[in-house]
Amino acid sequence: MAIKKKTTIKKAAPKKKAAPKKKAAPKSKKPAFGGYAINFAGRNETVEQVFGKKPIAPSEMTKKIWTFVKSQSLANR
Repeated sequence: MAIKKKTTIKKAAPKKKAAPKKKAAPKSKKPAFGGYAINFAGRNETVEQVFGKKPIAPSEMTKKIWTFVKSQSLANR
């Protein structure tokens, strides 16, 4: 004799009302993040010359990049 398995019926969860969508502002051409435009074109420096040969943390990389950019006047603001 085969035993019948009980079937369970799953109830659908109540649907949430969608939040009203905000109207998107017209997209305009934004300047580079922070208002800086950095141009590395034509540079001959290598990554080792900028960062050094030892491994460094990402926060130190950021500091060294900005030191390099400011010393070489690469940022246009």
